Amino acid sequence: MAKTNPFEFLQQVREEAAKVTWPTRRETMISTVMVFIMVTIAAIFFLIVDFVLHSGVQWLLGISG
Repeated sequence: MAKTNPFEFLQQVREEAAKVTWPTRRETMISTVMVFIMVTIAAIFFLIVDFVLHSGVQWLLGISG
């Protein structure tokens, strides 16, 4: 791989950065809301699974609590 000098590297970085298509504010907000919804659903799911497994282990071991 050929080495480039720092000036050429910075020029290449600028050219590549100019090609980036940034999301709009609306797209960012929609994505953020969707992430929060999915995190909430996952948290509820794991809370239920944890409760079921905890109850099952207590029942199997005969531990009252």
